[in-house]
Amino acid sequence: MNEFAPLLAQTVASRRESIIGFLRDLIAETRHGEAAVLRAIAKASADMGCLVEWVEYDPQAVPMVEEFAAEDAMTPGLRQCVVARIGTPGAGRSLLFFGHPDSEPLSRLDEWRHDPFKGEINGDRIHGWGVADDLAGVAIYTQAIALLKACGLQPKGDVILVSTPSKRHARGVSALLHQGLTADAAIYLHPAESGLGMKEIKAFASGQLEFRIRVEGAAPPTTEPLQTAFAHLAVNPVAKAFRVFEALMRLDERRGAQQHHPLLHQAVGRSTNLMVSTMNCDPADSLSRVRSECWLGGAISFAPPEPMAEVMRQVEEALAALGQGDPWFREHPPQLQWESGVTGAEVSSEHPLYRALAGAIEQVTGHVPQVNPMHTSSDIRNPMVQKGIPTVGLGPLCGDLSQNGQTDEWVDVEDYLSAVAVVATTIVDWCGVEPVRAGQAA
Repeated sequence: MNEFAPLLAQTVASRRESIIGFLRDLIAETRHGEAAVLRAIAKASADMGCLVEWVEYDPQAVPMVEEFAAEDAMTPGLRQCVVARIGTPGAGRSLLFFGHPDSEPLSRLDEWRHDPFKGEINGDRIHGWGVADDLAGVAIYTQAIALLKACGLQPKGDVILVSTPSKRHARGVSALLHQGLTADAAIYLHPAESGLGMKEIKAFASGQLEFRIRVEGAAPPTTEPLQTAFAHLAVNPVAKAFRVFEALMRLDERRGAQQHHPLLHQAVGRSTNLMVSTMNCDPADSLSRVRSECWLGGAISFAPPEPMAEVMRQVEEALAALGQGDPWFREHPPQLQWESGVTGAEVSSEHPLYRALAGAIEQVTGHVPQVNPMHTSSDIRNPMVQKGIPTVGLGPLCGDLSQNGQTDEWVDVEDYLSAVAVVATTIVDWCGVEPVRAGQAA
């Protein structure tokens, strides 16, 4: 057992109200927007003796490595990150923590039973706008440093606390990585939507591609406003869209039989899926007229280490093959539009980072954590794919996320407190600690 574990546990108990209070402060700031949340994080970090830097960047200027997104999928304009450092570079192993301060746009506030900005505690849950996505994550690594300071300790190796926008492809952590930020390992702090909370570690993320396909049709040769009687002379894009759907499902079956990752197969019995999630036609009031086009949309999940480009190639070939037996598709091929894509990444449960974090969880909670492989497109992929930095994720139990259209978003209070102790314990094990130096904040 870590020699400091009992002291850390006792200090979490004695600082309980302060640790929860910081999370409540962040919840309150969400009323005033992302910049206000970042200012609160920066102040708290500086008060603990961290060296704080503000970094401005343009999401659309960040290099894309094994990922892409349509331009209109990104919110335009400059964004800001807060980077806080503590410890001595080279004195021990370095560790990067990151989470995102931006939350969903405020909406449906009148449907909440708890005030979205007060951090109300009801039973074992603390409620608030963005508390699970991702204010708790940011609060955990900030309070972990505060916990060490309260114990008279500070990291020996370099610890970097990064609060970076993430939603709508804001790509804050990627921007920093491409500007030269690096570490021996990284941990993404984000509450877990799986229902397992601190009983799991995110060490596996499937890749994902999102797509739309336009299918063209042709009206029958008539000037009659009602075309039902002429339907046999038309090319109905709805019928053609079903042909496209069938081709995609055949590809899905082939991929499902060919691709195999043991973690995914153990969890759900399948390692890849192609899901068509929407189908719609051009708007028209009349139900008696042939539409000019039909759109399908969906997503594909794929396990590492399968390359994203290979998955895209298979979809493109499946659509191109439709023209071999269909003169219409030969002259009017389905038009594929890739909306976004990210590749997958994985850290072995034998990796020193995983073992350090798993050991800390077991010391603090008594549970041996498991890998949950169902976090498709998780942000743990970013440091791994962008710069080869091994990365895992962690977070307390949560639910009713605004991102999922729910209200009264919450995080489990005891799991949140445990996460603070786990992160502090991991810093001790990974980076080493030393007494707080004279003149530094404590």
